[in-house]
Amino acid sequence: MQKKDLSRFLIPLSVTMFILVLVGCQSPEVQSTDHKTWSHYGGSPDQSKFFESPSITKENVGQLEMLWSYPSGDDRFYFFSPIIVDSTMFVLGKNSSLIAINALTGEELWIHANLPGITRRGINYWESKDKSDQRLLFTLNNSIQAIDARTGKSIENFGNNGYVDLREGLDRDPTSITRIQSMMPGVIYDNLLILGSAPGEGYFSPPGHVRAYNVVTGKMEWIFHTIPHPGEYGYETWPKDAYKYVGGANVWSEISVDEERGIAYLPIGSPTYDYYGADRLGSNLFANSLVAVDAKTGERLWHYQTVHHDLWDYDLSPAPQLLTVNKDGKKIDAVSIATKHGFVFVFDRVSGEPLFPIEEKPFPKSEMPGEESWPTQPITSLPSFTRHEVTKENLNPYFSDSLRQDWLKRLDSAKTGLYVPPSDKYETLMMPGALGGANYGNTAADPDNGIMYIMTQEYASTYRLNKVEPPKNELTNNDVDKVKSLYGSSCIACHGPNMEGGAGPSLKNLGHHMFYEDFRNIVINGKGVMPGLVHVDEASLKALFQFLGGDPERRNFRRGQGEEVPIEGPVVASGGVDIPPDTQRGAPMQEYPEGTDHPEVRYTTDYGLDWPGLIDPPWSSILAYDLNNGTIKWRRPIGVDSLYAKGDETKGAPNGTQRKGMVITSTGIVFATAKGGKVYAFDSEDGSVLWETTLSNETNAQPSMFTLNGKEYLVINATSNFRSDSYDHSKKSGAISKGYVVYGIPDKK
Repeated sequence: MQKKDLSRFLIPLSVTMFILVLVGCQSPEVQSTDHKTWSHYGGSPDQSKFFESPSITKENVGQLEMLWSYPSGDDRFYFFSPIIVDSTMFVLGKNSSLIAINALTGEELWIHANLPGITRRGINYWESKDKSDQRLLFTLNNSIQAIDARTGKSIENFGNNGYVDLREGLDRDPTSITRIQSMMPGVIYDNLLILGSAPGEGYFSPPGHVRAYNVVTGKMEWIFHTIPHPGEYGYETWPKDAYKYVGGANVWSEISVDEERGIAYLPIGSPTYDYYGADRLGSNLFANSLVAVDAKTGERLWHYQTVHHDLWDYDLSPAPQLLTVNKDGKKIDAVSIATKHGFVFVFDRVSGEPLFPIEEKPFPKSEMPGEESWPTQPITSLPSFTRHEVTKENLNPYFSDSLRQDWLKRLDSAKTGLYVPPSDKYETLMMPGALGGANYGNTAADPDNGIMYIMTQEYASTYRLNKVEPPKNELTNNDVDKVKSLYGSSCIACHGPNMEGGAGPSLKNLGHHMFYEDFRNIVINGKGVMPGLVHVDEASLKALFQFLGGDPERRNFRRGQGEEVPIEGPVVASGGVDIPPDTQRGAPMQEYPEGTDHPEVRYTTDYGLDWPGLIDPPWSSILAYDLNNGTIKWRRPIGVDSLYAKGDETKGAPNGTQRKGMVITSTGIVFATAKGGKVYAFDSEDGSVLWETTLSNETNAQPSMFTLNGKEYLVINATSNFRSDSYDHSKKSGAISKGYVVYGIPDKK
């Protein structure tokens, strides 16, 4: 394989010209994007979070008040982003129930109860041209299901008796796939649901191929192999037969669609295993790539790979933004992607031609056995929006003298800097790390003015590779030490030094009242504000469960939907359709397929998220990126001051932008949520704060807007607990219950 051959990263010019002619001559059947409704996650299929809001202006936004709220009904966290169709709002609450409420009053219209395992962040709405068929589509326990949006009842002639099994169609044994559904809803285009996945990032995770399903029949209409099969473009960028065992390379976040042209833009993530790639030597297309495909067929139109042979978990997370830019006096329809490592890449939306220069620059070589890091990485000429090193000069100024001295010594033996490969010989301090830079929900745009808005956080990761040990049946003293280390690095901040709880619940005797399957699902996938620990191997998971008093061999044979819980209100159905109980059970792939070449030793590391406040503040910011000239127009810090900055070293630093979101209005307002229950209205021109409020509970979802009777409303999901490094406003006098909060300008009396 020729490592210097970069032609495969961009589509050849001759093919590009063919696409220009083909797409330019097509007569689109779908109308251009309407930004006057919010019936999709992100507002519309372009994921711009842009909304036509003529009645809320810079002059009157300061008059916004909470008009009503709808309580979520229990103490769970819901990351759900409401969608609104006509006068009906759809939310998630009351023991994972889908609920239709009157968008003007909050009155419950129907409840489809008990849907644990439903996609956490949102659902899709589709209607036929005559509106006789209106349905909600979502994933649940590795299946796709559909509900009648008017009645709330399951549509049982969808798919196979009401469901589609997402484990099928991936060229892997379906019984070996224990997790595949995405936490994001996907996107509706015409009569298709285009869907990504979240298969996990451990060795032998399933592949993250992107698929499109017919919204009426449930039939899979097309599949795009993100890990190419033999004979497909990009196959040669992997070892022979790598598609049989490599996983990931998935779209776990937001897919954007140019409805007028019929092009879907896929932000594809990292391949497995994220931090050690000796079994996937090569550049690894289409991992870490922005890929444009024909939305009707899934055919690749063009692509660009932003990280070659990723070893840093720098997957593409935020939504690609579709904008019209005015560059050198010429209007160009562009697509822009912001990255975890702080770069912005901008391309012609049709041809894939970069609008700003990108240079392949050399970076350090990996010293790990069997590993071959790619010699160069693409660096855009546009200014970065994050820092890329942890230095003695930018250490957190609030550290005590003793803690500072510890870190000064640690830095002497560690390596830091952009694209420093992980090692088992020394610690690498990656800035930003796995949760740094721009993440899902962290980009928005004014589509006509060429301005992209980015939320970003300065969050380092500390990595050190360790050998994957063969699984053991007994919990040895060495296992106990490892489990205690795992608990100390990943669990203690929320669950307390004695497992008595804190920001998270108590874990004392957890194993006595939980089955291993459920425990494993929570640890790997995350729950509430807890991130999924996808890199913990199976042996360590079982050891941790035993450490908490559990028996990994005690099996749970309940059905996939979980036990029904009595719910008050207009309940019309419960649990979705019946699905086989094995959609989340099976025997995960544990070894390489027979006959495939592979390294003798595997290595892993955790996310290294112990020190979110490692460098000096501000830790979280929002910025306006002017893509007409490639400059950062303004930048403002967001979120509460951390208690860490007040001198309490037992607390963490702000995690202010992940799981947050924005709404951009046609009147020049940028609504943004941030850590500590903060909601801002910024002036889009200069970033000045026009309005600000603090919620009674934390928000971890995309805000929404809607118009009813000529008046605009802002909806915020405030259903999360505050973390231990925030002030708890839920205990203040006048605080409201967890739920969905609707803001508007009160009518004049």
